[in-house]
Amino acid sequence: MIKSHSIVEIWVYLSGSPLIALFITLVTYQIGLWAYQKKKQNPLVNPVAIAVILVATFIELIEMPYDKYFQGAQFIHFLLGSATVALAIPIYRGIGSLKNRVIPLMASLLMGGVISIASGVGISTLLGADKNIIGAFYSKSVTAPIAMGIAERMGTSPTLTAIFAVCTGILGAILAPYVLNLLRIKPWWQRGFSIGVASHGIGASRALSINAEAGTYASLAMGLHGITGSIAIPLMYKLFN
Repeated sequence: MIKSHSIVEIWVYLSGSPLIALFITLVTYQIGLWAYQKKKQNPLVNPVAIAVILVATFIELIEMPYDKYFQGAQFIHFLLGSATVALAIPIYRGIGSLKNRVIPLMASLLMGGVISIASGVGISTLLGADKNIIGAFYSKSVTAPIAMGIAERMGTSPTLTAIFAVCTGILGAILAPYVLNLLRIKPWWQRGFSIGVASHGIGASRALSINAEAGTYASLAMGLHGITGSIAIPLMYKLFN
């Protein structure tokens, strides 16, 4: 039988290792994914949102500083770059289906990007937010890894930008089905593209789990939005600042 002081010693050793953060991240996401599947993919039971809440709660309980947590979680963070490059795959696969839909999709892409930036920057400015917060709202409209790169180029906070981008993705993935149903938008390609523009990788993941066509268009929208955003957002930031 293992003595209580032995368990404490094991825990002290594990909590001192950066890999405990990686373990926490993977386990909490699996819990979120299990709950999402258990509830038959209910958008309110978002696995990323659940994982974020559980991770934040757990590292607060064990009093783990964020810097220490990130030492372990950076292994997952490293994969964001690979995931961003992999966006070329759905773009390549979806190019053929764009033939008769280029104009409405590009219009949706541009309008979605502009409204996302204008609403975030406009509201934060009216509320008297700090310059760093306002700057982060410019680039949060694209998927997190690209948004962080844009933020570094603009001289704003990549951390704040990542937080806003992830929150945008989570809220979009949760609310998008209800909004699209309310607007009576039924074609899967339209639903998927809208979610991809507004909700980034988290929304695209949600779309992929529901319908293949929706997932393809969501991934396509996310990739195209990232490409156009990486060029246009720094120019907009310089123009208005």
